[in-house]
Amino acid sequence: MKIKNQNFDFSKRTYLMGVLNVTPDSFYDGGRFLDTKEALKQGMKMAEDGADIIDVGGESSRPGSDPVSVEEELKRVIPVIEGLAKEIDIPISVDTYKSEVAKKALDIGASMVNDISALRFDSEMRKVIKDFDVPVVLMHIKGTPKDMQKNPYYDDLFEEITSYLKEAIRVAKNSGIDENKIIIDPGIGFGKRLEDNLEILKNLSFLKNLKKTILVGPSRKSFIGKILDLPEEKRLEGSLAALAVAVMNGANIVRVHDVKESKKVAKIVDSIKKGR
Repeated sequence: MKIKNQNFDFSKRTYLMGVLNVTPDSFYDGGRFLDTKEALKQGMKMAEDGADIIDVGGESSRPGSDPVSVEEELKRVIPVIEGLAKEIDIPISVDTYKSEVAKKALDIGASMVNDISALRFDSEMRKVIKDFDVPVVLMHIKGTPKDMQKNPYYDDLFEEITSYLKEAIRVAKNSGIDENKIIIDPGIGFGKRLEDNLEILKNLSFLKNLKKTILVGPSRKSFIGKILDLPEEKRLEGSLAALAVAVMNGANIVRVHDVKESKKVAKIVDSIKKGR
């Protein structure tokens, strides 16, 4: 897959997507990078630490979060994306489900879109992805960020996620989006119970039948906190353990807050998988 001017060969190694939330209320780093200068500094640090993609988001999707206006989201992400595009060579992703935000971000330097709704929350997003001919992440979510953790339940976890993503892929292809630029994400923590998150990581290969690049983002999420009884800032080791399992079981891209540490873990697991 080509993203920006770089070739991503998923048969060779796992790639890292660094998380850069320019929000006041994201579950882990909310408020830390709301200032554009601090966000640019963090984005450049993640690039130096070995991130392959920087994912910039201007609306928190933590459980219970309220949506923000297009205007507010643009105000948060556009200066950061514009600034990073001038400073780093690696691709920049915009984490949004709003077509207007995606269009503006792609206009000024972003190279891909990470849509937590898999093109469902804003039907115009399909046209934006098609017109710009960029990779898109289609993620599974049950409900919306506001209500997704209110007693989520599955009769058949794997079948429901697979069906949802199959339909999202079908819609994307029928909208003229290049099927070779579709990335799928099972949505760890997005309308999932503790046991659901663990089952997804343990059996991640169930997504291989969809024949798409797989992205997984377990970093510092609440299921790790529940197991270890620790707050977000003390979940590094748990995040790295979940990352190692995800890579071993087939993740092609891992979305992480801690790039330097995650890079080392991914490299070890890749070497174990290849036997060299």
